[in-house]
Amino acid sequence: MTVPDPAAVRATFSSVARRYDLANHVLSGGLDFLWRAKLVEWASSSCSGKVLDLATGSGDVAFALRRGLPEQSAIVGADFCPPMLDQARAKCERLGLDPIGNQFVEEDCLSLSFEDDSFDLVTIAFGLRNLSDRPRGLSEMKRVLKPGGKLIVLEFSQPSLWFRPLYYLYLRGILPWLGWLMTRDRKAYLYLGGSIASFPDREGLCAELEEAGFSAVRSLGMTFSVVALHEGSKED
Repeated sequence: MTVPDPAAVRATFSSVARRYDLANHVLSGGLDFLWRAKLVEWASSSCSGKVLDLATGSGDVAFALRRGLPEQSAIVGADFCPPMLDQARAKCERLGLDPIGNQFVEEDCLSLSFEDDSFDLVTIAFGLRNLSDRPRGLSEMKRVLKPGGKLIVLEFSQPSLWFRPLYYLYLRGILPWLGWLMTRDRKAYLYLGGSIASFPDREGLCAELEEAGFSAVRSLGMTFSVVALHEGSKED
């Protein structure tokens, strides 16, 4: 497995930042809206406090959490790619949202500046596979969670066996060219396919969460397990 290079990952997302949302919606066939909605459903069942959305990118998950969680919830979106954060802040202005309630800050998942026990909920969507050191990233997420707090991960997974040939045909043969048509960056979507292919399946990621010290770990596959939600709790 090739370990993601942070500089290359930052450069990749910087190059597609302006067209990132459009590409996501088109390449997923609009299913990304449903996947985020399920994440918010899980979050809303257990959180009404302070939320950290890591690898927030253009802020789609942060805004979905803002709409789906109680009004008093404070949402902080963090990413290590400034051009993506620029998109999130611009979107915040277009939506007329209070920037204090929807902060977007530059942070590295492997070395968060937040104090211990700061958040009731940490979310990360389609960002965990881009970390060069997942155990260290998961340790940081656990550190900034309050006791009893939860981590929710939305990430690509390994699809059902019967669907796998069709999926990888799309991922490796079609998606890079569609990505190029929308962003003029084929390499970004070649990287996407490679990072997905080398990522653990649901059981494997559950094991990683447990190794990181999370308890009550559960998972849910969606769209033939092309993506999956994982949740783990920090013990009191």
